[in-house]
Amino acid sequence: MNPDLSKLQPYPFEKLAKLKGAVTPPADLEHIALSIGEPKHPAPEFVLNTLRTELQRVENYPTTKGLPELNSTIASWLERRFSLEHVDPVSQVIPVNGTREAIFAFTQAAVNRSEYRPLVVSPNPFYQIYEGAAYLSGAEPHFLPCLEENGFNPDFDAVPTDVWQRCQLLFVCTPGNPTGSTLKLDDFKKLIELADEHDFILASDECYSEIYVDGADAPMGLLEACAKLGRHDYKRCVVFHSLSKRSNLPGLRSGFIAGDADLLKPFLLYRTYHGCAMPVHTQLASITAWNDEEHVIANRVEYTQKFRSVLEILNPVLDVKQTEASFYLWPRTPINEETFAQQLFAQQNVTVLPGSYLSRTVDGINPGADRIRMALVAETSECIEAARRIRSFIETL
Repeated sequence: MNPDLSKLQPYPFEKLAKLKGAVTPPADLEHIALSIGEPKHPAPEFVLNTLRTELQRVENYPTTKGLPELNSTIASWLERRFSLEHVDPVSQVIPVNGTREAIFAFTQAAVNRSEYRPLVVSPNPFYQIYEGAAYLSGAEPHFLPCLEENGFNPDFDAVPTDVWQRCQLLFVCTPGNPTGSTLKLDDFKKLIELADEHDFILASDECYSEIYVDGADAPMGLLEACAKLGRHDYKRCVVFHSLSKRSNLPGLRSGFIAGDADLLKPFLLYRTYHGCAMPVHTQLASITAWNDEEHVIANRVEYTQKFRSVLEILNPVLDVKQTEASFYLWPRTPINEETFAQQLFAQQNVTVLPGSYLSRTVDGINPGADRIRMALVAETSECIEAARRIRSFIETL
């Protein structure tokens, strides 16, 4: 077996299950999970109707490239959402089975393992696929801390030149998981210049881009920044998007990668061997989802209401702030984050995720220490009840 498999760490939820397994929650309180970023809002009925109507298409092999009408729909959505002049649906878009699959696969195709000690650079805390994809591509992960003093974004100016020289792929996540922080035009400009100087790929994970405070400005995306800088070929840049969070369709496993055609062409070749074509009925259902914004707006309104209600309850007792985007809160805990999560479960039957499970300790610093991630994905009433229980727990400390 591939020896690099031994470098993979347990997934955060395996660690969480072990932590919770050491205690017993009160039987008289119904469990409330704020740990997993799985949307619990209803899936759009019109998407489900399309799935039902087109189910017979399981008789057809799907193409790896995707249906032309899906690629065109995605290109048009990108142009509308990010004010792009033109996205070529043929050469600059590939449908994928969710961003998790695509991020892992793209890393395998992008890394040149024959180079000296290649690096895949990512934020810390991070989506664990970045790390696993790096190891199994033959590269090493290199983590950039996302600390409060820098707005929970990496301090790119502090990265040594030798790291940029060895970097082959830089992942950014905007809006960030778990911090909800976003990158701005100046940030993207700096990273694009670094990518040009040191010849690496800039990959932006933007699967939370459509979840932000209702009425606020939409988060900027990498391709949008490219367009503002006159870089309409999106050279060295790719983005990942998904219907999982935007449209409450995590089980549909539908998203896309878009950007530099010179990068997507060899990636498409990789995918023809990888065997990951999206089923035809899923593609047709995806078209209906990308073409509709009303359900996305309604989604944002509901998340905004939940944030407002939960923060009103927790602010008096917890160091917690409204995140710029995503459906997460990233509060500082008054005690060790593992102890906090375990005892909260033991006393109130509420599950949150210790921040250290989403981070790695580098140079003695774990950016997730003394923090928890709370995913406000459940119905509003359930989130409010969870907030009340968390406040009651904190008041006993």
